[in-house]
Amino acid sequence: MSEKIRKVYIDYNATTPLSTEVRASMIEDMDIYGNASSMHASGRLARNRVEKARNAVAALIGASSDSIIFTSGGSESNNTVFITMRRLAENNSEGRNEFVITAIEHPCVMNSALDIEKSGLKLKILPVDEYGKLNMEEYNKVLNKKTLLVSVMAANNEIGVVQDIKKIACLAKEAGAFFHTDAVQATGKIPVNVEDWGVDYLTLSAHKIYGPKGVGALYVRKDAPIFPLIHGGHQEDGHRAGTYNNIGILGFGKAAELAASAIDKYRETISSLRNRLRVGLLEKIPNIKVNGHQKDTLPNTLNISFPGAEGESILLSMDMQGIEASTGSACASGSLEPSHVLMATGLSPELAHSSIRFSLGWGITESDIDYIIETLPPIIARLRAMSTLSM
Repeated sequence: MSEKIRKVYIDYNATTPLSTEVRASMIEDMDIYGNASSMHASGRLARNRVEKARNAVAALIGASSDSIIFTSGGSESNNTVFITMRRLAENNSEGRNEFVITAIEHPCVMNSALDIEKSGLKLKILPVDEYGKLNMEEYNKVLNKKTLLVSVMAANNEIGVVQDIKKIACLAKEAGAFFHTDAVQATGKIPVNVEDWGVDYLTLSAHKIYGPKGVGALYVRKDAPIFPLIHGGHQEDGHRAGTYNNIGILGFGKAAELAASAIDKYRETISSLRNRLRVGLLEKIPNIKVNGHQKDTLPNTLNISFPGAEGESILLSMDMQGIEASTGSACASGSLEPSHVLMATGLSPELAHSSIRFSLGWGITESDIDYIIETLPPIIARLRAMSTLSM
């Protein structure tokens, strides 16, 4: 009999497994079948559970529950903000029609912004430094009386760099612009507080915090404009039509509750494991480059370039040994283009193509980390020996 290959899942930025507690909660709530928009007892019971979940999600980001709109996920939330801003720009008597984003935004923000530009509105894509931090000098230069929206992600999904959202949002507000942050990767990993940050809009998603896929939320500051992306019924105070995804929302609420209670333990535990992996690979594999900021970074994310070895080959070789990682954003898988995030930090296309993202989470052990440190060096050595790529 062949020996069973060990499995180490280390792609938590792509998605997280359902936590045991969330799974149990969702199974229990399957019996709550009423439509949360109905007025009878079953409907009221369902609605009460939805509102309990809304309270938990709001608490996770320091918001009031009436500022939370449930959506199908991060992409819908981000698109809702950009559609809202497009409608405002088209009818803005003050001439505010300029949008500002960074060069390392998630594809759903980047493509929403590019679509805005195609409609005739102005888009400014700001550079980042070699660590992925926003170039503040360039940022200050572009803000003006025509700036309508600034959208900067709180933490990057590929390299983990964390931006100073409080400062960036403050400057946007001083210029009279609205501010949005995609906090899908940040929420549950680092402290997120919408009041402290001073944002108008914030995006989050359940499946990044051990909740179900297909459900997310958009925080909208009181009195900030919002137009529905999906028209129909009166759900979410008319901001997002469609029958409530009861089970998904209830799972999201439970996941938010658990994330809020464990955030300090998460940061301590996961960052220790991430550092163990970083040090181990630097010791065992020569000539590698750690990408991203070494201080202002998510506790779970490690992006490394392995010159002389092609990223897809590394990924497939690791997968054969049971190690499941990523070459970058899951939303960009299937693309042959090098990571736009790594390119924005100044990496060459060749070096960007040689990069692997390790993203850790609950369930990863020291033994798993040591298995990666033991398994990866011979893979890199073999691929480098076969490669025509330069080191």
